[in-house]
Amino acid sequence: MKRILCAVITLVALGASAFAGGSRAQQPSGASQAQPSQPATSSSTTVRWAYWGAQSRVEISQQAINLFQAANPGITISPEVSGGSGDHFPKIDTQLAGGNGPDIIQMGGNINDYVVRNVLLPLDPYVGNLIDTAPIDAGGLATGVIGGKLYGLSTGGTIPTLVYNKSLLERAGAPLPKVSMTYDEFRDYLTTIKPLLPDGVYPMMDIGALSSNSTPFGYWLRYNGTPIYVEESRSTQVTAEVAQKYLDLFKDYRDNGLIPPADVAAGFAETNADSSSLIAGKTAFTFIVSTQLAGYQAMTQDELSLIELPGAAATKALWVQPSQFYTVNKDSKNIEAALKFINFLVNSPDAAKVLGNDRGVSFSSTARAGITSGSAADQKLIEYQNVAGPHTSAETPHLPNDTELNSTLYLLYQQVAFGQVSTAQGGQQIYEMIVRLINK
Repeated sequence: MKRILCAVITLVALGASAFAGGSRAQQPSGASQAQPSQPATSSSTTVRWAYWGAQSRVEISQQAINLFQAANPGITISPEVSGGSGDHFPKIDTQLAGGNGPDIIQMGGNINDYVVRNVLLPLDPYVGNLIDTAPIDAGGLATGVIGGKLYGLSTGGTIPTLVYNKSLLERAGAPLPKVSMTYDEFRDYLTTIKPLLPDGVYPMMDIGALSSNSTPFGYWLRYNGTPIYVEESRSTQVTAEVAQKYLDLFKDYRDNGLIPPADVAAGFAETNADSSSLIAGKTAFTFIVSTQLAGYQAMTQDELSLIELPGAAATKALWVQPSQFYTVNKDSKNIEAALKFINFLVNSPDAAKVLGNDRGVSFSSTARAGITSGSAADQKLIEYQNVAGPHTSAETPHLPNDTELNSTLYLLYQQVAFGQVSTAQGGQQIYEMIVRLINK
């Protein structure tokens, strides 16, 4: 077991050095096949678009590129795709450091960090000209405003969720879950289905071990009433004891076989459907954000469905978050073409027809009008948002140095999961990390 832990920590350490040193991120399977529909010519403008996602996103994004290029023959869009955000941002940072950043950069909740670093172009001067904000919901537009300036246009909204394999549960003769449950009800439910599942299949993935683990951790902190960051006072309401409670929750699940052992969980990055324990048939439940459902459903013949994270109905601990943002590198030499493409992605009903809800339910009324019919996954997404939407509240401010939080929290969590340190020691280390990142 110690050898396994060492291997995991070594791999993560290598990933951290890649973050700093900028090794080339691996593209998702098939991404290299997504080529622009029109080759660049000496008279054309080439716009580099950096984003992350699974193969399903690569394919629909290329369809949108093809539509745009057909209507704009002087512009070629060159996609630069990473498998997940953990690959995307180290690559972007390396390119920016070398003065070779892409024109359009897909951002997540860490957009503020790149505004502070003076990487992104303020978009306000282009509103009403290259960018049409009239169809965009006011709340959706506001998500890209930082310090009074518009830095990003949201790709759409999404809500954290648990996805489950409905077909697997039905084959096992297990009861289906309620959409809304308390933590006690949820633990009882996992205990009920555990003996009914096939050998080697666990009720739920260890969602604390995800590479995007700060999102479920952040949800639990909101549920617990102890937000990770209070912007006004530059402080945290998390204590070592609070962090230990989170670690104890998953230790209980692990000790009772409700989630996989640490060595099994470590084999699934869970960055997207390609690396998911649920898609691999090893778990019945895992954590995603709601707009990932279509990509997961595309990877399996089994029917998937969504439920809320435990406790959401009582605490409104969920939040509607902008899925990602389209932003422009302030040093881009192709600002006009980049903004024209972004406006197309955000507002065009033709783009919406092919992109669907993959990057979030659009905030643009003209884009939503383009989705006249949806897949079964799209309908489930809408149904989930109808239930979960009333159980949301304003998103907690992100911790400064948000990207580093993910990688460090992963390491600390794994040390506890593999039994190298106690939950009390892990809680203290998490608290000290949070304070360090606030003061960094």
